[in-house]
This record gives sequence, structure tokens and C-alpha cells, in this order.
Amino acid sequence: MNSTDQSVRLPRLSARIAAIAESATLKVDAKAKALQAEGRHVISYAAGEPNFATPEHIVEAAVVAARDPRNHRYTPAAGLPDLREAIAQKTLRDSGTRVDASQVIVTNGGKQAVYQSFAAVVDEGDEVILPTPYWTTYPEAVKLAGGVPVEVFAGADQGYLVTVEQLEAARTDRTKVLLFVSPSNPTGAVYSEEQTRAIGEWALEHGIWVITDEIYQNLVYDGVKAVSITEVVPELADTAILVNGVAKTYAMTGWRVGWMIAPADVTKAASNLQSHLSSNVSNISQRAALAALTGSQDSVEAMRQAFDTRRKTIVSELNRIDGVVTPTPEGAFYVYPDVTGLLGREWGGVTPTTSLELADLILEQTEVATVPGEAFGPSGYLRLSYALADDALLEGVQRLQRLFA
Repeated sequence: MNSTDQSVRLPRLSARIAAIAESATLKVDAKAKALQAEGRHVISYAAGEPNFATPEHIVEAAVVAARDPRNHRYTPAAGLPDLREAIAQKTLRDSGTRVDASQVIVTNGGKQAVYQSFAAVVDEGDEVILPTPYWTTYPEAVKLAGGVPVEVFAGADQGYLVTVEQLEAARTDRTKVLLFVSPSNPTGAVYSEEQTRAIGEWALEHGIWVITDEIYQNLVYDGVKAVSITEVVPELADTAILVNGVAKTYAMTGWRVGWMIAPADVTKAASNLQSHLSSNVSNISQRAALAALTGSQDSVEAMRQAFDTRRKTIVSELNRIDGVVTPTPEGAFYVYPDVTGLLGREWGGVTPTTSLELADLILEQTEVATVPGEAFGPSGYLRLSYALADDALLEGVQRLQRLFA
């Protein structure tokens, strides 16, 4: 038989890649933007992206960097040494955790850091406990690493915060990793110091790795602090990976600078992976991130205060809708209302039975884009980002109020 003539055709795509689900948040945002391009007045709460411009001193640092020939060449895959040192200092300042710059790997955004973290410690068949609702990328990154996501759900009645008892009930002899996220995307929930310590001590007792995503740690409200799990349980230092980045705090989503911090052996392994996967992050973006971390934080506080005002507005207005229960988030820039009270009822001639159907109904009848709970776990919820202009934020909720009156 000719070598090119096969009786059984092999799949065109690898099974692992073909199984990846499209990012629901980006899909909804793309649909909203397409409708906007058609001239429709769509208000989108879909994307987790601040509507502010990147602060000017950060932009200026990038302009200067672009003119410096040193930044026109390859640099170390793990990141520029001065940026890695600045990240170590930020981690001590905001996470209460002392790390060496050699433990830091600068990545192309937080998503690469999440992926590499799972890839570095998860083997085929290892179980990863995912507190649910979760960010849509987490289970896909776990599965790409060969792991098995194990969902542990906490609803609005629990403030979207899982308990040690729930985690213990989900633990098996295959449990390798716990994902810990505070503040949360999609819910904005923040674990207290006591809750964080209890979860950290549980993980330590059972020898479970903790991957903690802290990218929203500087966006907290009402005097709340997002306590790092490695700060309250420092003994986790040898089995914890911290993920962070500049995207949310500094309105730098498009600059693509994140990082992971890990024990030396994990850092070495992840650095080897990155050297083959993407090499170094753009030097221009790294210089901008350095300016963000070491420069004035006044703009950060101004943005945080603006988010706080929007947070109060959207929670108040959503809770005026009969059938909607919106817990007040303490961090990030999302609300995650329980909308089960709207399901099974007729609205504009349509009776949605899932939050996916409800989100489609809302987009079609009010030109408001939201992300259904199915993207983050069980049905019955919607995620709305309040990182958009004040007038658009209010108008969008008022459209919902009219639809569900």
C-alpha cells in the first residue's frame, strides 16, 4: 500500500486541542462588537476589561523603551531582571510573601501564567479542585495539562465562597492541586483572612499544591483586604504558585504582561517550557510594566474609586428587578446575580429555562450583552462587568428593568 494511502484516516486535529471550549466571555464580547459595527446600540457587560486608558507615565515608558536598541533584541525568556525584581517587591508589599526574583517568570499575560502553572505540576489524570463559579479559562488549562477538573460549587447563598468541608468532600487520592482565587472572577467574592487560613492549612495538611490567582488583589472595596494564602500560611511556600499581572489594576489588558512565582524547581521547569513556547515577553511591554509597578499609584486609586462607585450603582439597580438576587461583591469589577427567579417565566413572548437562553433573550430584545452562568459553572446566573462608562452602565441596567418589569 502506498505510504500516503491509508485505509483509516487519522483525525485532522489532535483530540486534546479539538476538545478546547471557546472562551465564552470573548465570544459574547465579539458578538456584541459585531452588532455595534452594524450600527446597533449594544451595551456590553461581557469583557473583563477596564474602560480607562493606560496611565500616561506607563505609556511614556514604553515610548522611551521602543527607541532603545537594547529592547529590539531577545532577552531572557523568564523576563527582564529589573522587572522580575520589581515583581518580587510587589509580592512582598501586596501579598505579604517574600520571594526571590529568580522565582519569577514574566509571561504573555495572566493566561499564559495560568497555563504554565498547571502544565508544570499536573500529570495525566491528576485531579484539580476548582471552586465554582470559576473563570472560563481554568478548566481548559487543567485539561490541556492532562488534569481532571473537579468542581466544588458555592452559590449566592454562600456568597460564592467554598468551605473546607466542601473541599474535603471533593478530595480523593488523585487530588494534586487546589485553585484558589480571591478576589474572584466571575463573582467578585473575597475570602476573609480566617477562611483563607483554614483553606491553606487544609491544603498543607494533605500535601496539595495551591495555585493562587491574585490578579484582582488591588481591586477591593469597603476596607476589605485580599489576603494572600501564602501570607497567612507561609508553610505553603514550597507547594504554592502565585499568578498575577498588570492587566486589571493598571488598565493594561492589551500589553500582555503577567507572571507566575513558584518554588525553584517549578520555576526552572516552567522557564524551560516558555523558552520553547514563546521566549521572552515583548521588551517594550515589560518596560511599561516596570513603570507601572514602580511609579506613582495615584491613577490606580482613582480607577479603584471609580469602580467602587459603579459597583454600588449596578448592585442597587439590579436588585430592583424582581427575581434577581445580586450579592455585593467585595473585589474585582464583576457582579454575579442569581437569575433563577427570571427563568420559566415569559418575557417578550419567550420563556427562557436556562441562563444561556436568558442571555440570548436579553441581547436580542434589549441589545445588552451579558455572559451566562454556563460559562463559569452551573446555569442560573449572569456575569456583568462594571468596568464600563457610568452612563452606559446605568442605561444597560435600566433596559433590563424595563424588560423584566
